[in-house]
Amino acid sequence: MPLEQYFGKSVKRVEDPRFLTGAGQYTDDLSLPGMAHVAMVRSPYAHARIRGIDARAALELPGVLTVITGQALRDANIGSIPPGWLLPDITTPPHYAIAVDRARHAGEIVAGVVAESRDIAEDAAALVEVDYEMLPAVSLGSTALASGAPAVHDDAADNVCFRWSIGDQSAVDAELARAAKTIQLSLRNTRLAPNAIEPRASLAQYSRPSDELTLWTTSQNPHIHRLILAAFVLGIPEHKLRVISPDVGGGFGSKIFQYPEEVIVLYAARKLNRPVKWTARRAESFVSDSHGRDHETEAELAVDAEGHLLALRVKTIANLGAYLTLFGPVVPTILYGTLMNGPYRFRAIHCDVTGVFTHTVPVDALRGAGRPEATYVLERMMDRMAQELGQDPMELRRKNFIPPDAFPYQTPVALNYDSGNYEPALDKALAKVDYKGTRAAQAAARKEGRYLGIGFSTYLEACGLAPSSLVGSLGAQAGQWESALVRVMPTGKVEVFTGAHSHGQGHETAFAQIVADELQIPIGDIVIVHGDTGKVPFGWGSYGSRSAAVGASALKMALDKIKDKAKHIAAHLLEADAEDVELAGGTLHVKGVPERAKSFFDVSLQAHLAHNLPEGMEPGLEATHFYDPKNFVFPFGTHIAVVDVDPETGRVTLQRYVAIDDCGPLINPMIAEGQVHGGIAHGTGQALLEHALYDEQGQLIAGSFLEYAMPRADDLPAFEIDHTVTPSPHNPLGVKGIGETGTIASTAAVANAVIDALAPFGVTHLDMPFTPEKVWQAIQAGKKVVA
Repeated sequence: MPLEQYFGKSVKRVEDPRFLTGAGQYTDDLSLPGMAHVAMVRSPYAHARIRGIDARAALELPGVLTVITGQALRDANIGSIPPGWLLPDITTPPHYAIAVDRARHAGEIVAGVVAESRDIAEDAAALVEVDYEMLPAVSLGSTALASGAPAVHDDAADNVCFRWSIGDQSAVDAELARAAKTIQLSLRNTRLAPNAIEPRASLAQYSRPSDELTLWTTSQNPHIHRLILAAFVLGIPEHKLRVISPDVGGGFGSKIFQYPEEVIVLYAARKLNRPVKWTARRAESFVSDSHGRDHETEAELAVDAEGHLLALRVKTIANLGAYLTLFGPVVPTILYGTLMNGPYRFRAIHCDVTGVFTHTVPVDALRGAGRPEATYVLERMMDRMAQELGQDPMELRRKNFIPPDAFPYQTPVALNYDSGNYEPALDKALAKVDYKGTRAAQAAARKEGRYLGIGFSTYLEACGLAPSSLVGSLGAQAGQWESALVRVMPTGKVEVFTGAHSHGQGHETAFAQIVADELQIPIGDIVIVHGDTGKVPFGWGSYGSRSAAVGASALKMALDKIKDKAKHIAAHLLEADAEDVELAGGTLHVKGVPERAKSFFDVSLQAHLAHNLPEGMEPGLEATHFYDPKNFVFPFGTHIAVVDVDPETGRVTLQRYVAIDDCGPLINPMIAEGQVHGGIAHGTGQALLEHALYDEQGQLIAGSFLEYAMPRADDLPAFEIDHTVTPSPHNPLGVKGIGETGTIASTAAVANAVIDALAPFGVTHLDMPFTPEKVWQAIQAGKKVVA
């Protein structure tokens, strides 16, 4: 009898009951006997020399245990936090957990106060007197490159961290010279704060008898934390540090990296021989969580007389902030320049990036990480070219799509697309939005003094970076494979230990669906274990939409090993050939003779009893697989935004949002759609509301939710979501990532819609966010020109 098929079904998330009932276990929920707390003293200045630190008043406060300075960490041989990706000729200044002689951004830690309670620690932190000498600061990338700009680091006097390029510059020059039409555009991709709902937190415990440390922390990749903190920062053997990442309330990339606070709690726990905890206040998160985006770009696009794309030239200044963090160098280079081709046919592309230090919070990966930035440049240029040519932006895109019979397709910027079929996604989106009808409504509205805008984003993403040898040659200091260990217990229940780690994506459900189908067992018989270096095999964690394509593929391959061994055991018990045994309908039986069968329980029990196994077979039913993919995977799709702009107030209302994504076969459509929902909200927030704005002195003006606007439910319509399915040809499930597609596509779609709405006022471009004031000013300027 066929069992229930789980793959492709919207199974309710097994982890949700604990979240919905408040039973989730987050790092800040943890409390250990004798636990102390640490509060950070942070620099109020963007750039200042530290002439002295007087902690006497703080130490005299009852309950204060110690005050930690940067010099104390240096004296204890605590090392710098290294970047995880290197580029040719890159400058990598040290990044110590606590500033020693100079603070290089507002919010940088200059001391830590450990006390019996959080309140005492914070009170004492306010009593620490730091003698600062204020120094000139710079917050904008292009300004930091100017002659005479204050240097962030002595070993990068011109503030240049790296200069990187990809593509053929001379070929681009030639195509631009023969083009029928070229356009240029200056674009700002604004700086964003990640704002995960759960602030970062860390709790460290030291065991003196074993000389071992345990760190509970808000991490997307606990093994990377253990590797870097143990081997490169603390200088201890990896087996002396266990990293546990319990439930994590969102990351969006910001919980990939190793942060100074983690180093400080580990140092304090070992020094005091007591557990020490730190949890960020929201105000701290704004000035200590790595930010995202922050590009200044000049782009030029060329077409021939028929509107076929010829060449794209991009020059970007990438603001890296004060320090290089784990993926800081790769986000504006490998994850940006290689995506400039999008889903289109180009003859030539050249992308030049200058990475620049400034006196601001470090910039690293944020949902999409380089790919939203690339998509924004490319999709804005496509709309601007369509406007210049007087063509429908949809038709210009369709005309230039890579055709489905052209795959595998080698782009001019390194990537080799393994598969793609872009027109069906476009057609499905057009039908869903009723494109002709919506354009007619737009025309009718303009006659009534109302301004609707329609914006496209026919995005392409590259995720599941691979293979490891390739990324290593590009500068990665990490592998990009993933691990899965499947352990079948004597009763047929199954534990899966995965190197991937969920921070809201629903791994415990989606991975269990794969196991249930492959082993033909109820989903309730499966538990997914993740986030603990003391339990799971080494893995690289969850970021860059890699969990399904790489982590779930590793799981599938481990399950294949389990099934193969189970068939051999069943065949032995049934006195049949293993080639004649199949796992179907919940049993292992002889093909065509379902009554000659053994249950999965029978086989599991026999594997452990070992009373009657094939000659030479080792007992147990357990398998591990390490999967290193052959290539990236390439999700794609079409997103269409429809906005209404109020000409009296400048307010932009997102009326409709249609998203057609292709991430291959959907393991759990409900989870996939939930991720698309979150991604669209994230990208729309950047387009309309969010901006981590600094002033010229390096002070973060938008440093709280009073100034930093996040999208709320009433800012967003009900999203209209559907899919096409083009499997990846190189992984065993055919799946591609979906967690970042909404963000990658939506910022450009909403931006294009706003500019389309403002076209009657002669507006051809505005920089994000499209606040009411900015839009209103553009309308007024347009009215003057028209008049």
